[in-house]
Amino acid sequence: MNRSDTNDHEQSYITIYSRRYEMKVLFLEHDHVSPPGPVAERFAERGYQVVESLVVPAENFHSPNVEFAFPDPKDYDAIVVMGAPWGAWDTERIGNWLEPEANWLAEADSAGVPVLGICFGGQMLARTHGGSVAPGPKTEIGWSTVMSETPALDGRWFQFHYDSFVPPTDATLLASNSSAPQAFAFRKNLALQFHPEVTAATLQNWLALGGQEQVEKDGQDPHVLLEHTKSLDADSVVRAHGLVDYFIENYVEKSATKEG
Repeated sequence: MNRSDTNDHEQSYITIYSRRYEMKVLFLEHDHVSPPGPVAERFAERGYQVVESLVVPAENFHSPNVEFAFPDPKDYDAIVVMGAPWGAWDTERIGNWLEPEANWLAEADSAGVPVLGICFGGQMLARTHGGSVAPGPKTEIGWSTVMSETPALDGRWFQFHYDSFVPPTDATLLASNSSAPQAFAFRKNLALQFHPEVTAATLQNWLALGGQEQVEKDGQDPHVLLEHTKSLDADSVVRAHGLVDYFIENYVEKSATKEG
């Protein structure tokens, strides 16, 4: 290889690295006690600028029917829509921003912006694109096995939901368990029912803000669930990072390469 070829190769590497570093991911967080944790951490490690936007401020947690101005989805290379303690069908409690969020997700889809939806976020993707969401046949709280032929989705994940989604007709079901569908793909949208972002610190916040009563109502010991989650923290972070890698490589960067 002559020196000219080497320079060209180095310049190409620098250009690719710079493009990735300039990419931005928006985390739409619905409440103040559900941080994106290792999911955001992995995006940052992959060179993405992480931007967080909160729908319901802490002072409105018990009166969440706030007004919210959704940002332009085209300003971002990817969007992650987080969970929420409210139902993705509950217009009475969160109607001021529920339908606007569905419209916003439709706008992101039309613009070709990849979206990762987590729990409530996954339910919103189902609702937006022709599926549905409603109270499920049973509550899922704690660690459960999710079955998938996609290695990044297969295995044990944390659950904390009372509702379930039905994927859109044209979606591809990627994961499930005996209780509910657990993941589907629809164009550049990846919807999850489970919580890859949860660590023991997240669960502790949820328990302190009403979750303990729900865990006890489900017949479980909150202390045991918390200790179990602590024991899995290191492994669950690694698995969350792997899921983010899967989303980036198959929904964000692959589509960006095709468009480029």
